[in-house]
Amino acid sequence: MSQSPTQQEVPVTEGAERQSLDVLDQLMKPEVQESLTVLVENLPKLAEMVTAMTKAYDFAQGIATDKVLISDTMSAMGEFAKPVVDKAKGVASAAIEANDRAQTEQSSVGLFAMLKMLKDPNVQQTLRFAQSFLSILNERGQTKR
Repeated sequence: MSQSPTQQEVPVTEGAERQSLDVLDQLMKPEVQESLTVLVENLPKLAEMVTAMTKAYDFAQGIATDKVLISDTMSAMGEFAKPVVDKAKGVASAAIEANDRAQTEQSSVGLFAMLKMLKDPNVQQTLRFAQSFLSILNERGQTKR
């Protein structure tokens, strides 16, 4: 039994010696020596870069783990998005209501009814918007061709 541990230690030692010889062989190569020289010459710059990156990491880590900042950011985003969401909900409900009315009303729209609708300021504004929108789409389509 005492021979087993000794036999196990011998291969480990031989392996370690072989590995150190491999490292020494690698260090003897000219390209490795050149790379090491460049690395040593640039150590002050590398140390400065590592210091700056460590500071940036610490800052980012502090921000990412700050519960108060995360909470404040989420509430600010919610306050910003709330009016947009409310407006979108209002437009969607108006569209649904208009669709329901159009489906239930069976009368046809005649010429005189359309002329009467054209006097409505909301209809005029919508028509001007539609005309401008289509004009812009037309201009953009011509410039892409």
